[in-house]
Amino acid sequence: MKKYKPTTSGRRQMTSTDFSVLTKKDPEKKLLKTLKRKSGRGSSGRITVRHKGGRVKRKYRVVDFGQEKRGVIGKVVSLEYDPNRTSFIALVEYEDNERKYILAPHGLKVGDEIKCEEKTPIKTGNRLKLKNIPIGTEVYNIELKPEAGGKMVKGAGASAQVLAQEGKYTQLKMPSREIRKINKECFASVGFVSNPEHRFVKIGKAGRNRLKGKRPSVRGIAMNPVDHPHGGGEAHRSIGIKHPKTPTGKIARGVKTRKKKSSDKLIIKRRKK
Repeated sequence: MKKYKPTTSGRRQMTSTDFSVLTKKDPEKKLLKTLKRKSGRGSSGRITVRHKGGRVKRKYRVVDFGQEKRGVIGKVVSLEYDPNRTSFIALVEYEDNERKYILAPHGLKVGDEIKCEEKTPIKTGNRLKLKNIPIGTEVYNIELKPEAGGKMVKGAGASAQVLAQEGKYTQLKMPSREIRKINKECFASVGFVSNPEHRFVKIGKAGRNRLKGKRPSVRGIAMNPVDHPHGGGEAHRSIGIKHPKTPTGKIARGVKTRKKKSSDKLIIKRRKK
């Protein structure tokens, strides 16, 4: 973590990620795309997600979550910062001179070699099928369906643990402590995602959040009854109404909000509240 001298009130508590481990180079031009700003607006142009807007200009880095180069050894050319995600990314150059970005695991260094294949040595950064990963191994960037690319466990410092091999499924303990079954033919990368200290970053001042595209949010209890279901009430009352509701008027407290999916049958143990 990087700490700042208390030169101003905002800097007094501010911390940020230490980027000294990254390579000093410009991002790969061929792997950049223009990122259009939507500011929380839907296809009709109306705000569908509140408290979004502003933000600094940025380019999108095209990350290969599926690591499609199978059986080809890749060499890590650089470790880079990605403004669109909490983890770092690694630029990998393969034997055929093609370059791709991948999610960088913690401990990966410039010059290291990685490989994606059905069965390959258990080494940080290598990618292989779940059926060939030993019990107790930490994995990340996991597929939900075979050949569909990594969908789960991609945030900074996150990892899942292989608990058991059962029939055509592998049991994984997710970062949320949920235990779920995943098809054995799915790919996963060995290790855990880079930048584990991200969770300890202190924003320090409101302006830093504005640069991230987060606009201020006013508490519902500070509003009038006409503006929010929590509005009204006298003095420092928790909420102005008997039963808490969402801004759209739905009952909120004690109601299950998780949507039912067909994949729910693969959950062995739910996450802790």
